Amino acid sequence: MAVITRARTSTEANYRTLTPEEKDRFDQLMERADHAGPHDYQPLMDALAVLTGVTGEIRKCACSCTCPAIFDADNADVHVIEYGEGYNLGRHQCPWCADQHRETA
Repeated sequence: MAVITRARTSTEANYRTLTPEEKDRFDQLMERADHAGPHDYQPLMDALAVLTGVTGEIRKCACSCTCPAIFDADNADVHVIEYGEGYNLGRHQCPWCADQHRETA
């Protein structure tokens, strides 16, 4: 009998599976999105979606366990560690980390 494992949905990606070039591009796009104005922000999120396969308000897990999850921050199970105060992105925990070890700022 064959065992079928659950496929990873497009609601998350793994930063560690990106190539070094993709990681550099991801980091650059996230930095630009954090400082972007209203007309530049969405095209940057769109570029991140193409790169990662994740749609929405893309974030990388910011908890201290160095989790590699890239996810949509609009997911109801995401935990906000710290709002962006003058920036666009803020710091968020992925749903798994928020459930296992919720962090505060």
